[in-house]
Amino acid sequence: MKPMIFLAEGFEESEALLPLDILRRGGVDAITVSVSSDKIVKSSHGVQVVADAVMNEISAADVRMIILPGGLPGATNLDACEALDRMIMDFAAAGKPMAAICAAPMVYGKRGLLKGKKATCYPGFDKYLDGAEYTGNLVECVDNFILGKGPAAAAEFGFAILESLVGREKADEVRKGMLYA
Repeated sequence: MKPMIFLAEGFEESEALLPLDILRRGGVDAITVSVSSDKIVKSSHGVQVVADAVMNEISAADVRMIILPGGLPGATNLDACEALDRMIMDFAAAGKPMAAICAAPMVYGKRGLLKGKKATCYPGFDKYLDGAEYTGNLVECVDNFILGKGPAAAAEFGFAILESLVGREKADEVRKGMLYA
């Protein structure tokens, strides 16, 4: 089982790749997954990234954590992916860990998964956080969710995910090595 960062056309590079870098530095074998049938995914700023896998190559049983980067239209493309929707709803029912940053928390919010929880996202997308208490904090860790505000939160978002997976000591070690101490 691996944490998987799901990439859709128009994703925000920093919100996908900085957390991926932090996880791998921390010894976590996270992978990227294209939600289309093509491994090459173009970011919101035209950067082409080759994903490790495509959606139809993975099984939900292999996913340790769902991680959604923001960016537009990346977040709306994630929201429209039926296979990802099914996985998210199964994860929610089982209380499994999920993370999202920037515009992507709307994917969980529109499904009612953040009701009654503190949540953050890119300003203006809080209207999609159905029933959540919007805080505007850089990162919110509530129950099985880790949520980030936007590009400036990418590192803290990555460290929060790393800490949830391998503990604070390892996260602090990676933070120090990356000069985020």
